[in-house]
Amino acid sequence: MRSPQLWQVSLILTIGILSVSSTAIFIRLALQASEKLGLEFSLFLAASRLIIASLVLLPAWQKVVTNKVTIKAYYYAIAAGFSLSLHFVCWITSLSFTSITASTTLVTTNPIWVAILSWFWFKEKPKELTILGIIIALVGGILIAWGGSDSNNSYSSPMLGNTLALMGAFFVSFYLIFGKIAQQQGLKISSYSVIVYTTAAMLLFPLPFIFGDGYTNYPNSVYLYVILMAIFSQLIGHTSINWSVRWLSPTLVTLAILFEPIGASFLGFVLFQEIPSILVLIGAVIILIGVIIAVISSQVQS
Repeated sequence: MRSPQLWQVSLILTIGILSVSSTAIFIRLALQASEKLGLEFSLFLAASRLIIASLVLLPAWQKVVTNKVTIKAYYYAIAAGFSLSLHFVCWITSLSFTSITASTTLVTTNPIWVAILSWFWFKEKPKELTILGIIIALVGGILIAWGGSDSNNSYSSPMLGNTLALMGAFFVSFYLIFGKIAQQQGLKISSYSVIVYTTAAMLLFPLPFIFGDGYTNYPNSVYLYVILMAIFSQLIGHTSINWSVRWLSPTLVTLAILFEPIGASFLGFVLFQEIPSILVLIGAVIILIGVIIAVISSQVQS
C-alpha cells in the first residue's frame, strides 16, 4: 500500500478527533429528547451504538474466519470487547450526572491508568516523569471533584458522574491493553475491530430489556442521535484514529486524542450554554497537563 502524505494522515486524524468529540453531544441530546437519565437509558444508548457498528462491519467476519492466529488472540479480543462494553456503560451514564467538561476530561485519563496497570501487570516500572504526570493528574481530579460538589452547580450528582467517568477510563485502559496483546498475537486490526464490537454488542444487547424499556417507544430524534453516534463516533471516529496509528507515532495520536474534551466542552458551551465551575476548568487543564507529561515520558528511552 502506498504511504499517504502527512497532510492526508493529519486530515483523517483531525476528522477522527472531531467525530469522537461529538459523542458527548449526541448523548446529551438523546438524554434531553428522551427526558430520561441514569443507567437504564445509558444501556440502551451503549448497546444500540455497538449493535449498529457491528452490523455495518458484518462483511469483515469473512476475514476473521480465514485468519490464522493463536486462540489466545481471540481470547484477548473478546476480553477487549467485554472491557469496551463496561467503558461505554460507565461513561455514557456519567453524562447524566456531571458536566461534559468533567466527564470527557476524566475519561481521557486512560494513559495514566495504562501506566499504572502496566506497572502491576507487566512489571513495567514507570519513569519518574510518568509518576510526576500521574500525581499532577491526581491533583486535577481532586479539583474537578471539589468543583463538581459545589452546591451552585446544576448537575444532579456530579460526584457520581465523575466517578463513573473515571471508571470508564479504567475499563478503556483494559480495552487498550487487551487490544495491544491481541494484535501482537497476530490479529489484524479489521478482524480485531469486528470481534471487539460484536462481543460488546452481544453482551449489552439483552440489558435494556432486563433493566429498562427495551429498544422501542423512544422519540424519533433519539434514534437519529444513536445512528449519528454509531456513524460518526464509532465508525468514523474510532476507525480514523486506529488508521492514523499505522502512519503516525502512537504518542502523537494519543496526545491528539486529548483534544476531545476541549472540542466536546466547546460544543457543550455552544449548544447547551454549559459552563462548568472555575475549579472544574482548572482541574481539567491540570489533568491534561499531567496526562501529556505521562504520555511523552513513557515514550522517552531510558
